[in-house]
Amino acid sequence: MKKIMALCLLSCTFLSLCAAQSILTAPSFFQTVSAEYAKIQDYEASVDIQASKTSMEGKVSFKRPNLLRIDFSNPEEQVITFNGDTLTIYLPGSDAVLEQAVDGSESPAGSGANLATPQGLSLMSRYYSVAYEVGQDPIPLEDGSDEMVVRLVLSRRNTSEAFRFIKLSVIPSSKLIRRIEAVTPQGETFRFNFTNYAINKGITDQRFLYDPPSSANYYNNFLFSE
Repeated sequence: MKKIMALCLLSCTFLSLCAAQSILTAPSFFQTVSAEYAKIQDYEASVDIQASKTSMEGKVSFKRPNLLRIDFSNPEEQVITFNGDTLTIYLPGSDAVLEQAVDGSESPAGSGANLATPQGLSLMSRYYSVAYEVGQDPIPLEDGSDEMVVRLVLSRRNTSEAFRFIKLSVIPSSKLIRRIEAVTPQGETFRFNFTNYAINKGITDQRFLYDPPSSANYYNNFLFSE
């Protein structure tokens, strides 16, 4: 009888250890996402952006180390580019070009899509704490959706961060970001949906050169203007 009890106890202990080994903490899962993005040399994806009552759609292009471009189909012809030093935004409705020099330690302002880059993930891990919204198992992207994602919630560590919290919806198989929802301290929500990823296709630097229309009016350092 003692041998049977000892065997049962040993079996339970073994099963408990196996169960514990199958648990992946939220910070560990986030690191697997970061590791996957660290392998990416370049990517393009479709992106749609929801901000308050504004909807935008376009194509985002990224190339290491920090080249970023978004060509919008809605609003048509609007462009955002970042070359590592300068953020440029062309607003066709106003025929205006906004330019801002950006310090190398800063992330490109004006485009939350930069969060879906190795640099953006590194900044998030540094300044935000990571937790599962529900658990480590995939859940529907939204009510009624057949698309399954792992949902992470990142909460800021101090009040100086631009977003109070960020929700990441991650595709379990590829570890690519499907959706970003970033909420400001004022309660404004920015949502970025990424689809149709094309990874490591050899995008050239020329993709990130942009020549605005000659008729456009230029506004420099617009982030700090009165």
